[in-house]
Amino acid sequence: MVNLPHPIQYQGSKRKLASKILSFLPNKIERFVEPFAGTAAISIAVASKNISQCFWLNDINKPLIELLEIIVEQSDEIVSYYTNIWNAQNHDSIGHYFEVRNKFNQTNDPKLFLYLLARCVKGSVRYNSEGLFNQSPDKRRRGTQPHKMRKNIEGVSALLKGKCQFTSLDYREVLTTVKSSDFVYLDPPYQGVCGNRDSRYFSGINFDDFVISIEQLNQRGVPFAISYDGKLGNKTFGMPLPQELGLRKVEIEVGRSSQATLLGRAEITIESLYLSPNLLNGQSSELESYISKAARQLTLLEMYGQFSAVT
Repeated sequence: MVNLPHPIQYQGSKRKLASKILSFLPNKIERFVEPFAGTAAISIAVASKNISQCFWLNDINKPLIELLEIIVEQSDEIVSYYTNIWNAQNHDSIGHYFEVRNKFNQTNDPKLFLYLLARCVKGSVRYNSEGLFNQSPDKRRRGTQPHKMRKNIEGVSALLKGKCQFTSLDYREVLTTVKSSDFVYLDPPYQGVCGNRDSRYFSGINFDDFVISIEQLNQRGVPFAISYDGKLGNKTFGMPLPQELGLRKVEIEVGRSSQATLLGRAEITIESLYLSPNLLNGQSSELESYISKAARQLTLLEMYGQFSAVT
């Protein structure tokens, strides 16, 4: 699934984990909902597998969700716009980047955002205390070439066009309106990494508020999965979700950290996936099969007493 179209480079995207995450989802979903859509990597994967034909993509970062909508619904327009911006770099590509960044911060034009995301350092979004995008350009490259961008945009549009609702709401507004026939995938900023405000995220979330929202989903019988905390070597990111929620936790090995490798450390990145209590009913054999296959990959599965962790 790594080869699926993804026009937006975005640090924290679950693109490389999509196939593992989908292995725990139902085979058919009436409506797939992402309250923290980001670049919609999981929705793209769901659409590619024909698991759902209806999507609700939401993100509090309004220019980002508006950009997604343009990519999906107006692919020709954004391809042309991006091509023109990319070609205008000429000899002073660094100066051009800062000009585009200044204009974006003045207008919040989502079409400008695409070029910034394609050209900024490591596809990593950064904001200052005033909420302005302030990430620097990658000086080693000029951003995704237009022909590659066209291919990715057209690929995403082919998968999602006419199937999506796009909103920029607080995630709690989304969760209060979802139904038991929906499936909700949540990928919020790690609690403990971002707090209520951090330069790496447009907006953080409050841990207690998030737990209350999950409790309410459980009470209403809405199936969901959450990518939430993680580990890098011996360092843990984010507070684990309370066992009282009755969630099933899968710890998935992402791979060796490239930064750690450069520093001569063999640190493995692991991300957690929490599954709602009603999601895997009657699938114990599949879970046991997953455990046996994953042991070699250092993937852990904890079922809060129902299964032992693999070591």
